Amino acid sequence: MTSTYVNNLRLEEIETGAASGQWGDKTNTNLELIGQAVGFGTEAITTNENDHSSVVADGAADEARAMYIKYTGALDSDCTITITPNTMKRVHIIENATTDSGSSGPYNIIIKQGSGATVTIPNGQTKIVYLDGAGSGAAVNDAGFSTSTTGASKGFAVAAALVFG
Repeated sequence: MTSTYVNNLRLEEIETGAASGQWGDKTNTNLELIGQAVGFGTEAITTNENDHSSVVADGAADEARAMYIKYTGALDSDCTITITPNTMKRVHIIENATTDSGSSGPYNIIIKQGSGATVTIPNGQTKIVYLDGAGSGAAVNDAGFSTSTTGASKGFAVAAALVFG
């Protein structure tokens, strides 16, 4: 008997009758992953990387699972970040906190999920995006809100956007 991970949070779905004696541990892991999913994650992009992959792992902790993802690292060009798997339907708040590695920056990060639409986030900006989870043709869509990541109004602006749309 096998488990599946087809849900949007990549939690383990245990098959009926499977995992005898393991339900407590598996349920506790799933609850921890739910907590991580509504939290904050920071993911470093390798220095001067042009393409980066953020993987939401099956049944294991990772930074890309978080609703709010802060990308850091030193870039020398725009960097395309692919969030996988491409079947997840999710909302993310994504912050571009990268730095310039000494060239002509600062640089954008470009968020994608499949071959569909992408969203570009300029350095120092935060955007709310949603992933459509359409498989290989999956698109990332801009939810219509962005803000500078500097200044005292940052927290208020993000909170207001979440509450008031």
